[in-house]
Amino acid sequence: MTDHKGISRRRALGTLGFLGAVAATGTLDVVAPRPVSAQALGLQENVQEAMRRLFGSRPIKDGSGVIKLDAPLIAENGALVQVGVQVQSPMMPGNHVKHIYVVADKNRIPVVTRIALAPEAGQAAVGASIRLGETGDLRAIVEQSDGSLLQVKREVKVTVGGCGG
Repeated sequence: MTDHKGISRRRALGTLGFLGAVAATGTLDVVAPRPVSAQALGLQENVQEAMRRLFGSRPIKDGSGVIKLDAPLIAENGALVQVGVQVQSPMMPGNHVKHIYVVADKNRIPVVTRIALAPEAGQAAVGASIRLGETGDLRAIVEQSDGSLLQVKREVKVTVGGCGG
């Protein structure tokens, strides 16, 4: 192979194509740079702040009749806790579960998972492995398609070596 000096035909055509697209759409705007801000890494909030951020002032009703939260009473290893949530819902376009949230009250970041569902899912059931920082309440919060909120909660004890304390 020989060394070519200068620009390749592929690069020239690509550059001309890009400049033609920019000229045709008029998207080349020269603007002054502005400061950029990022979300705080490891945002810590308590459970009340998280609930207010997610749900505002909407009331949360008891969902013990329709939500089943499967979680151990005692978690021998808080770094790996198996959780399951099942919701009795018709999962029809006008009446279905929109989101399932799992919230650990004592975690630094209390919202440990958020699952979005559509009627096409057929059933509202999820399973996840989560981390619990310490003993506390674990909540399953269900947001219905009409915006109503239901929740169940139970205490999960996190122990070292399964000693129950």
